[in-house]
Amino acid sequence: MTTSEAREETPTRAEAIAQVAKFLVAGGVEEAQAHDDARALLRAAADLSRLELAMRPQAPLAEEHADALSHYAARRAAREPVSRILGERGFWTLDLLVAPDVLDPRPDTETLIETTLDLIGEKRNEPLSILDLGTGSGAIVCALLSELPRARAVAVDLSPQACAAAANNLARCGFSNRASVMRGRWAEALSARFDIIVSNPPYVRAGEIPQLDPEVRLHDPALALDGGVDGLDCYREIIDDLPRLVADDGLVAFEVGSDQAVSVASLLGAQGFGVERVGRDLGGHERVVAARRARSRS
Repeated sequence: MTTSEAREETPTRAEAIAQVAKFLVAGGVEEAQAHDDARALLRAAADLSRLELAMRPQAPLAEEHADALSHYAARRAAREPVSRILGERGFWTLDLLVAPDVLDPRPDTETLIETTLDLIGEKRNEPLSILDLGTGSGAIVCALLSELPRARAVAVDLSPQACAAAANNLARCGFSNRASVMRGRWAEALSARFDIIVSNPPYVRAGEIPQLDPEVRLHDPALALDGGVDGLDCYREIIDDLPRLVADDGLVAFEVGSDQAVSVASLLGAQGFGVERVGRDLGGHERVVAARRARSRS
């Protein structure tokens, strides 16, 4: 066997990344995303840290690692998200497990965390109570608990798989002693009032689901996507119930679809909540509506 033949059979890490990225682009993944995905898949296949890959990009890729990378690449080319292939997702400052049948947390949802924390302001060290409705993987509640050291939380979801995933992530992050997970439809089984209520409910219009990217349409559960004909069904149900759930001067914050902020603000206003902020995601879209309940007067 010649040196060149051996080189073809044993690509370097950098060459493997380039090959996988080209393969992913051919499968319909955007070019910039394809290179990021290829690096993430190679690191997982070869059990490398970012630093190890950066320091030795020309190191040969072992055969067993190349086989694992090939398997991962085939799944990604079929438009399975990297987070589902690897079973975890970086969110906020945390590494969370991504379970099957549960919504994969997106970077845009970090706007909900940023907006909520900013509006909490100087109360960060107070013993706040949090309610996360439609918790899914538990990404939102875990992120908030990581920044609010004295807060306690209740996370609710209708899906038993989501409840299990949220409980697992709370335990993984060390927050089980400050949070409980309940299965139910929104807050129908709750009677307490909360200082902070957050939610990323299903908000995709039912008729638009078939047009979603394959990564979402084929891999996220319909229960976590379908917001009804106009995408607002879940907001109506939650917001109608808010007056009994929010403490005086309490804060509510919703993730919304890119064209839904005005509609959600109107629903909140009809229940006596004043919108304090509309947060924009990194793409400039209106992604979060935050409102506050006025303090009751005796």
